[in-house]
Amino acid sequence: MARRLFLFDDPDRFVAGTVGTPGQRSFYLQARKAGSVVTVAVEKTQVAVLADRLGDLLDSIQPQTAAAAGPDGSDHRPLDEPVVEAFRVGAMALAWDAGAQAVVVEAQPLDDDAEYREVADDDPEGPDLLRVRLTPDDARAFVSRSLDVVGAGRPPCPFCGMPLEPTGHFCLRSNGRLN
Repeated sequence: MARRLFLFDDPDRFVAGTVGTPGQRSFYLQARKAGSVVTVAVEKTQVAVLADRLGDLLDSIQPQTAAAAGPDGSDHRPLDEPVVEAFRVGAMALAWDAGAQAVVVEAQPLDDDAEYREVADDDPEGPDLLRVRLTPDDARAFVSRSLDVVGAGRPPCPFCGMPLEPTGHFCLRSNGRLN
């Protein structure tokens, strides 16, 4: 199968989102520009780590300003439908393009070594690739929304920190009782 490149420079939208109910959610990254939408599946922890590292990168490049990702500019809309998974992300890379003053996020599919492979764009042999270039303000908005998405799951148990099910859960810290 031919390699697929999904390149989004200054997309109209780049978000992390979910489908499903807390405890049963599937996580996705979705990029849109004009009429093109690409969705890739990720794990909740990948979204959390990407948001954390992206925030650190932005803080080292440009201190956060009050105008970035304010409540009036936040994107809380659901993912664009239909949600069609192009691939499941196995490895990601994050970089700062000083010439373009942009953050670059790259995602590649899951493979045997689960390592990011740098391959020239014109190389037909290599993993599929989603590459998104964002302005610092758009990247901060992505971080804000991603943290909200990750935090919107099941509440943690006050004793053990594990997610609480609506029916309770077996908590080792409360002597094995259901809470």
